Amino acid sequence: MKELAEILHEWERRRDQAVALATLVRAQGSSYRRVGARMLIASDGSRVGSLSAGCLEEEVATCARQVIHTREPTMMSFDTRRRFGCDGSIEIFVEPAAEEFLADLARHFLLRRTCIIATVFEKAERLGSFISTLDYVKAGTLCQIVEPPLRLIVVGDEPELPSLETFARTLGWQIMNCRSVAEFPSEFDSRTAALIKTHHYGRDCAALRFLLPKGLPYLGLIGPPRRRDRILGDVLDSGAEMGSQLFAPAGLDLGAESPEEVALSVIAEIQCVFGQGSGESLRSLKAPIHCAREKLHPASAEIIRG
Repeated sequence: MKELAEILHEWERRRDQAVALATLVRAQGSSYRRVGARMLIASDGSRVGSLSAGCLEEEVATCARQVIHTREPTMMSFDTRRRFGCDGSIEIFVEPAAEEFLADLARHFLLRRTCIIATVFEKAERLGSFISTLDYVKAGTLCQIVEPPLRLIVVGDEPELPSLETFARTLGWQIMNCRSVAEFPSEFDSRTAALIKTHHYGRDCAALRFLLPKGLPYLGLIGPPRRRDRILGDVLDSGAEMGSQLFAPAGLDLGAESPEEVALSVIAEIQCVFGQGSGESLRSLKAPIHCAREKLHPASAEIIRG
């Protein structure tokens, strides 16, 4: 998500220039980036995004400059076992970046709309990327479901706030700081999380009473279990419905004590919820790291979430 946002930002800066878009469309075995990774390349060789751990980008950029010149898309294949010591292979589709496609994608980001990027890279007369309203499930097509950036609403401005803002923005999230219910946004969606941390009983109750029925995937409340039980009891007694997923005390058990550590534990828990992670140490997993969150269509078109 952050990568696409950065690509759009760079494209906006270069609206008067021809640029190329490189997309990782196939991966077999081990690879640093997975299918759906993208990189924008300008005619001067500058680039935004990544397709590997830095091993392929220069070569892809060289090819992309040729694509910008000829306006003809091309496919690049890399056997990472021979060249980089990784156990796999990847294919990268390089195309002239279409103005209409990037402008359409930017509009979806601005309006917080989920969309599908269909990248047709083979077995078709017209190759390239476009926004599709339905799954464009055909052989030789990558379908990437792109959801709005995660939005984090933080209620309160206590010591954890600066670190929460730093972590969230580093991850490409949108963050809003609200001091009271009156400052909340008018609409909430499935990509919105909220954290209540005023450390003031009455304000925490008011915020929880408002947010609990909203159906948020993540609603965190800072504070110990005894305080949570008291606040939640008062809120439910007032008639509020339990519609959101409440995480209280908020945060993963990281042994956190300082405000910065508390912020890290909360951000990690939110990422775990929205990324559908287990929260376990990766060394405990028996399956490959990425496989649980990827789906492969039998027609050989990839359908992924990006």
